[in-house]
Parts: sequence; C-alpha cells; structure tokens
Amino acid sequence: MSTSIHIENLDVNFDERFDLKGVDWTIEPNQHWVITGTNGSGKSALAAVLAGFGDALNGSIEGVPNRVGLVSFEAQAELIKQELKKDDADILDVISEGTPVREMIFEHCEDQLLAAELVEQFGLSPLLDRAFRKLSTGESRKMMLVRALANNPELLILDEPFDGLDADTLAMLQKHLASIIDTTPMILVLNRFDEMPDFITHVAYMEKVGNDAGRLAFQVDRSDESAYAELYQLLHLKTTDLEVPPADPANPLPELNPNDPLVKLTDISIKYSDAVIVEGFNWTINPGQHWQLSGPNGSGKTGVLSLITGDHPQCYVNDIFVFGFQRGNGESIWQIKQFIGYVSTALQWEYRVSISCKNVIISGFFDSIGMYTKSTDNQKMIADQWLALLGMQDRADVPFNKLSYGDQRLLLIARAMVKHPPLLILDEPCLGLDDMNRQLVLALIEKICEGNETTVLYVNHHAEDQIKGIEHFMAMQKRQS
Repeated sequence: MSTSIHIENLDVNFDERFDLKGVDWTIEPNQHWVITGTNGSGKSALAAVLAGFGDALNGSIEGVPNRVGLVSFEAQAELIKQELKKDDADILDVISEGTPVREMIFEHCEDQLLAAELVEQFGLSPLLDRAFRKLSTGESRKMMLVRALANNPELLILDEPFDGLDADTLAMLQKHLASIIDTTPMILVLNRFDEMPDFITHVAYMEKVGNDAGRLAFQVDRSDESAYAELYQLLHLKTTDLEVPPADPANPLPELNPNDPLVKLTDISIKYSDAVIVEGFNWTINPGQHWQLSGPNGSGKTGVLSLITGDHPQCYVNDIFVFGFQRGNGESIWQIKQFIGYVSTALQWEYRVSISCKNVIISGFFDSIGMYTKSTDNQKMIADQWLALLGMQDRADVPFNKLSYGDQRLLLIARAMVKHPPLLILDEPCLGLDDMNRQLVLALIEKICEGNETTVLYVNHHAEDQIKGIEHFMAMQKRQS
C-alpha cells in the first residue's frame, strides 16, 4: 500500500441490518491496526468497509488499494453456504462431492509458488483433493488464510484470524504475518487482547450506538502506554456473581438409568473416501464426568462430537451407545437430541432463520433450528432470564440474522443450556466472543460443572480458557497420511 487510506464522516449500511456512524479514520502505509470492542459494536463491519462491502450513505473513503485480502467468519460461512447448495445427496450414508481444496486455493491465485509454500507450511498438502466442505473448522480457516496470503494483497484484513486454530498453526501464522509487515499493511479484528501480535502499531476501539449501529469511539497509538493500559482495562471487566436460569419444571426430560453411561463409543472410525480421520477410537462418558476434548485441527474432534449428536452420516455404521439407545435400532434422532445441548460453528452456519433472539433461546427446548411449536409462558419467562443474563434483554425481538457473529454465538450458547440437558457439548464456544462475554461464558460453564444435572464436553484450543470442575481430558491425535 503506497498511499494512506482516509475515511471521513462515513455512514455505511449493511443490508439494512447494521449501520456504521460517522467514521473518521486514517491508515498510513507503515501502520498495522487491531480493531476491537464489544460484540455487536461493528468491528467486522468496519473491516468489511475496507474490503468494499456495505452501502455508503454519507462521507467518503479514499486510498483503498485494488488488492485487498479478507478472511472472516462471514466469508467462510458464505463459502460453506455455496458448497452446501451442491449437496444433492438424499441417502444418509452417501457423502456428496464438493469443490476440492486444490481448486479453492489455486484457481484464482496470484502467486502459485507462494501458495504451494503456504499449503506445505500449514499442513494442507494431504487435504488438497478433499472437498472443502469436508474440512474441519480449523482446516477450512487455514485454507482461507492461504488463499488470502497467496494473492499478495496490498492490504490484508483478518477478522479473528487466530480463532479455531490449534497452537502450532497459530504460532506459524503469527510468524508468517511478522515476516510480511514491511510490505503488507494489516488490519486485524481481535477479541483477545493477549493474542495481539507485537507488530501491531495502533488500536481502534468500536462501541455500540443503540441495537443495530456502531461507531469508532477512539484510536490508540500502541506506543502510548497509559492510553493502551486504559483500553486494556476497559476490555477486561470481571464477571461478578451470576446464576444459571432454571430448567422448565413443566416439561422435565425423561429419566435416564443412572447406572448406564451417557455415551459409549466402541472402535469408532470416520472416513472420507480414502482418507481415514479417526480409527479405533474408544470413549465412555459417565454421568457427572466433565471432559475437555483437545487435539490439532483435523484430528476429528468435531467429527466425533457429531457422531454423538447424530448429525454425522456415519453414526449408523459405528458402534454408538447413547442415552440408553444402541444407534441404528429404530430410535429417532429426536429421542437422542432431547438429551443434548449443543453449540458449534457448524450449527451457527446452519442456523440461518430469521426469528427473534428470544425465540432462538426457546428453540433449545425443542432442539429445532427455528420455531415450529408454540412456546409456553414458562419457557418465555426462562428465555427472558437468559436474555437478561447476556445483557440482551432490549433485543428480545431483534431478528437473529441481524446480530453480529459474537452475539449470535452467545444466543446459541444460551439455547444449548436452556433445558439443562444431561449432556452439554460445547465445541469452541468462545469463538467470536469479546473478552467480557468470554469471561461470562466461561463462568457459566463453571457454574454448570458445579451442579449435578449436566455433564459437559468442552473443546477449546486456548490454555487460558480452562474450566474449574473439568477433570477428565481426551487428547486426539491427527493421523499421518
């Protein structure tokens, strides 16, 4: 980027869902910025403006280079959406083909040699012939990063680039970014201050303006130690006492045999064509045992969890015992799901219905994506309590698809917890959450672990996000191709 980017008094609308108000911002060629702030404040929206998204209503933006690289959850979700449209399989155990990773990376690649180097560095070589939609969350994230980096962007915009990556990949990415700071200005959207790379020179802080608008509140030069420390404190408010809202007493779940395991997986395998992801995997989960599941991207964590939930097409060809049922013996998927609360990135991609925030939480009582059953007064009251806990009571009637990625995540976490399920599966629950909401969610999980109603399965890549009360650990290994 050879010239400065100047944004003056800019108002931008995003599909009538969100507005940026009165943005004044100058980015010099030798600067590297982090955009931070609370969920729903417009962090991703501000980054997207630089990539050419949104409808400018007022003001001006000048100096944006021609080649802008963008990696974001929204872009990732859009690619997944496009791939899902190609899925015309109507038999449960038939896995449709999709666009291979090789084509996704190299088809419109500016620098083929760099792309090949990055593919090797990020461990994507064994995945080149696999369909993009069959990648894990972390693997698909790596593919998008490689695509962006290999196009030699004049401005690189990375929206939560470190979320969903295992520790080795995160370190590798940070090293690569540090190697290009002299040639490529970067804008990073980050929720975790502790992940801010050393080369960042400035911080832009966003704040909410009402329910569906945000503004650039202030800008901090990182070399200004006092201003930087003040911003750090602003983003690290501690969670005080909280109480988990009750279950619905009028609709208790069926009793489970306390002598049976909740889940027993015996000699499990997961295969895609010739690729074996998991083989000979055994795992027994008893009531009251809280587990943390870990492992590198592509080791099969999400796949194993989706076998438990019944969302994986290979759950009927494996030896799976769940909640008193041996899978494949005539039980319905709803008999299984009634005992499970679940949140994951895949669920968030699938939850594309335009219902209110309140009804999203209520849908957790019915294990549905959307609302197709009339809710009771009890259920509405409990949903209100969850909204108050999340600080979203004034957005009860706001459509889910108008929310930021982080606020959507918060609601889906509440949806997973609302019925106090015997098994709560949290697959990277804190992705996309700002520090304050991350502290809230971790405190909620800890509170649930203190009780005796719910067994927790927790996946995360961050050592600092340990949960008091989780004392069982399962580390999965990535198979060598």
